[in-house]
Amino acid sequence: MSDRLYPIGIQNFESFRKDGYLYVDKTRLIYRLVKTGRYYFLSRPRRFGKSLLISTLEAYFRGKRELFQGLAMEELEKE
Repeated sequence: MSDRLYPIGIQNFESFRKDGYLYVDKTRLIYRLVKTGRYYFLSRPRRFGKSLLISTLEAYFRGKRELFQGLAMEELEKE
């Protein structure tokens, strides 16, 4: 069994990473989203991770590298 907490109601990427919540790594997809295309319209049902995605993008663009340690983004992003 894992000692990870389930992130019920948590929508902040920084909280996920710093407070030890269970996080399914989708940063490889986020990296691809950032590096391709220009405009995106995020249309998903409620409770489908839109706020977490935006929070993850914010951390990425603010350069918070420490939050991405151990995730796919760490190996993909070299600059």
